Amino acid sequence: MPDEVTVAARADGSFEVEVRSGTATTHHVVTVPAGLAADVGIPGADPAQLVRVSFAFLLEREPPSSILQSFSLDVIERYFPEYRVEMPRRLA
Repeated sequence: MPDEVTVAARADGSFEVEVRSGTATTHHVVTVPAGLAADVGIPGADPAQLVRVSFAFLLEREPPSSILQSFSLDVIERYFPEYRVEMPRRLA
C-alpha cells in the first residue's frame, strides 16, 4: 500500500503533514523558507505543492518514522544532496 500524504496550511504559514503508511500514521510540521522555490529553480511554485512533492521525495528514501517531526524544507539537501536537482524535474 503506498503512503498517503495530506498537507494542510497552518495559520503561522507552516504546514501540517500527515503520512499514513499501512496502519501507522506520522505527523510533521514543515516550514517553507522564503525564496526556497526560486533557489531550487521553480520560482512561483505553490508552497503546499512543494511540501507534498518534497515528502514524496523523502518517502522514496526513508520510512515515514525516520522523517523529522518538525523541519524546514531547506534542510533536506543536507541529508540528500540531489534534492535541489530533483525538485524542478518533479514540479515541471
